[in-house]
Amino acid sequence: MSVGPAIDTPTVQTTTFSPAQLAVIVPSYNERGNIELLYEKLAIALGDTAWEMIVVDDNSPDGTADVVNELSRVYANVRCLRRFGRRGLASACIEGMAVTSAPYVAVIDADLQHDEAILPKMLEEALNGADLVIGSRFIGGGSAGDGLSKTRLSGSQLATKLAVMIAGQDVSDPMSGFFLMRRDAALKAAPKLASDGFKILIDLIVTSARTGNPLRIAEVPYVFRPRHAGESKMNPLIVIQYLGLWFSKLTGGVLPPSFLLFGLVGGTGVVVHLASLWLFTSAIGANFVVSQIAATLIAMTWNFFLNNNLTYADRKLHGMKLITGLIGFCGICALGGIANISVANAIYQANHQTFIAGLSGAIMSSVFNYAVTRAFTWK
Repeated sequence: MSVGPAIDTPTVQTTTFSPAQLAVIVPSYNERGNIELLYEKLAIALGDTAWEMIVVDDNSPDGTADVVNELSRVYANVRCLRRFGRRGLASACIEGMAVTSAPYVAVIDADLQHDEAILPKMLEEALNGADLVIGSRFIGGGSAGDGLSKTRLSGSQLATKLAVMIAGQDVSDPMSGFFLMRRDAALKAAPKLASDGFKILIDLIVTSARTGNPLRIAEVPYVFRPRHAGESKMNPLIVIQYLGLWFSKLTGGVLPPSFLLFGLVGGTGVVVHLASLWLFTSAIGANFVVSQIAATLIAMTWNFFLNNNLTYADRKLHGMKLITGLIGFCGICALGGIANISVANAIYQANHQTFIAGLSGAIMSSVFNYAVTRAFTWK
């Protein structure tokens, strides 16, 4: 019997791999000038800890994602999750937490205002049993430092007082954007968190408690620093989004945060409608029916574009979708108007209370318009 040539069995080469114990989630938008320095500071602070940095970038026009990808070619523990067609800090944090296998996740701003040097202490608190560890500016040893102007500090303190009202726990800085927590606790709460918004911490605290999983919370002080490069993302829209989140949590989540924005936009639409009606009837001299139709169309168009840029900024329509969206929005609002009249008339016929009938009709049409446009116009 002949024996064929010996076949060499390939040798499988293995390398030592240390899975990340901590994932540092960095939401970003136009932070090109900060990312590399942030990585360097994190590397110094975390030392021998097995960690990774996940930058969740909302398709920044300044090329932030390109910088992160270049870093990832040099450092194996850097990843970029680039998002298209959606924006928002809260949803960015949630998505970043979902793509890592690390048992602990930290959220830190890209602008270097948070003190990365306290991360080892925060991780130690978590390893000792805390579900959530907050980097706090407002406990002993912490300070807002030079990171906030007097106006923003006053606004932050007011927002903190509002947050404490719904937190249900004694927390000094529930508005902090700097925290570390167990990944499983974060993902347990994630399906019920508001994806639109600028503040996720207070949502995590309240949602976890109301779903029967209250978090064991620890706080570590730090001094808030001035922004290193780029521009602050704080603006009036973020304030309104926070108030929407606060109102939603105050009411037990009956109304989503975006409903407040939608309602406020509707309120401005009423003003635009009345101003347009006056312009057509008094200034131009058109008859009432024509003026009413024109004012209604103007108000609908106003509401559509304001909602597109404010309420649904994270799913903003462009191009042909903007045109078809406007047409669909006007059609839906017309149906909402019919619903308004029908409900109001039915209630008026039942009790002849004009105010109650009118208010009921207005609420009905608002809820109808919000629900249907969210499902079809800004789906």
